Amino acid sequence: MRSIARRSILAAAAAIATLTLAACGGAGGGGVNSDDMSLGKADAPVTVIEYASLACSHCAVWEKTVFPEFKTKYIDTGKVHYVFREFATPPQELAAAGALLARCSGKDKYFTTVQAVFHAQEEIFTTGDIRGPLLRIAETAGMNEEQFNSCVGDEKALAAFNARVEKYSKEGKIAATPTFFFNGDKYDKGEMTMAEVDAAYAKALAKVKK
Repeated sequence: MRSIARRSILAAAAAIATLTLAACGGAGGGGVNSDDMSLGKADAPVTVIEYASLACSHCAVWEKTVFPEFKTKYIDTGKVHYVFREFATPPQELAAAGALLARCSGKDKYFTTVQAVFHAQEEIFTTGDIRGPLLRIAETAGMNEEQFNSCVGDEKALAAFNARVEKYSKEGKIAATPTFFFNGDKYDKGEMTMAEVDAAYAKALAKVKK
């Protein structure tokens, strides 16, 4: 079983190799589409789109240190519609398999799975073991090992992931992750502080009120 899952993850990585960003650190601020995974009120005054790779350490830092406060302050209060768009950065195996696993978890568990993968990054980078931590996350989401293997080896799902990455790469000219858009205004200097989030939100909201 281990060799099958390993081949599946490596196959996913090989398929996206030509689409990966050069370093950790689309459709820019465009409208939300049916492929997007999001949180919050769809009619919130400000839409925040984050482009992130599940293999990006800077994305993980933002998720662990800033996102909880951002969610409480803006998403849960109806001020922001938050959209997470998956990108790919090395190690490609983790970026691809993590994204596929999050989608397989279902919409109700998608963001929980994304957060779990980010939190598992340190272990993955330290041990070099991608499969073990991802399998544990899959099991927590209700999958068995066979379902996990099927998920990360799903060629149709991988093709859809490839298409999203290629589309956003061409349209958004995104060079690093995480990259954020607040109602179309681009912020691409890496993980934002909460103070920078506050300023970006205030700027976006001011434009809405004009």
